Formats: sequence, C-alpha cells, structure tokens
Amino acid sequence: MEENKKRKVLEFVRFGIVGLFAMAIHYGIYWVLIKITNPTLAYTAGYGISLIFNFLLSNFFTFKTKPNYKRGMRFVLSHGINYLLHILLLQLFLHIGVPEVYAPFPVLAIAVPVNFILVRAALTSKHSS
Repeated sequence: MEENKKRKVLEFVRFGIVGLFAMAIHYGIYWVLIKITNPTLAYTAGYGISLIFNFLLSNFFTFKTKPNYKRGMRFVLSHGINYLLHILLLQLFLHIGVPEVYAPFPVLAIAVPVNFILVRAALTSKHSS
C-alpha cells in the first residue's frame, strides 16, 4: 500500500477510536440529560463536552499534531458545521418517529464521515500550523 494511503487509513482508524470515545461521552451525557430536559439541549450539552476531549485526542492521537489557537478555531468551526448537521438530522429523525433514545445513532452514521473530512482539513491544513 502506498505510504500516503496507509497514513490516511491509519488516521481514519484512529479517528474512529477517538470518535467512539467522544461518542460515548456525548451519548452518556445526552442519555442522562434527556430525563430532565429536552433532546436538543441534552444533545448540545453532550456535544459541547465531548468536543473538548475530541479536540485534544484528535490532535495528539489521530493526526499527530500539536494543539494551537489556529487549530482550535478551525476545529471549532468544523464542529460548528458538523453540529448544525447533527441537529438538523436529529430533528429529522425525531420528526419521522425515531425514539429519542435511538435518534442519535442514525445521525452519527451520516455525520461521522462528513466530520472526518472537516476535522482532517482543520487539523492538518498547512494554514493551521
């Protein structure tokens, strides 16, 4: 396998590991909070808290970069776009009748590949050093 392809495959595998960790944090917070607040607020709180862990692990583990202000701002921007996608999809799946407890799963199935592309660009762009 070509070295560049191998690197990208390994990045995607590490991205998946970090994503599972972030998803566990996100969903755990969501699951607790939907008992006391609305799904959108619960989803947002979980997303925000998991974002911090995701940023650090994405830098140190996934893409082997050093966190800095520019990367942080680009990461937040990419996740802002991703968050909007998540919320729109969450509302769609709730609207079509997917139970609140399960609605995040189809959202993730669609948003994760999009997020990989956005985060990779945010953290590895020559403009983020």
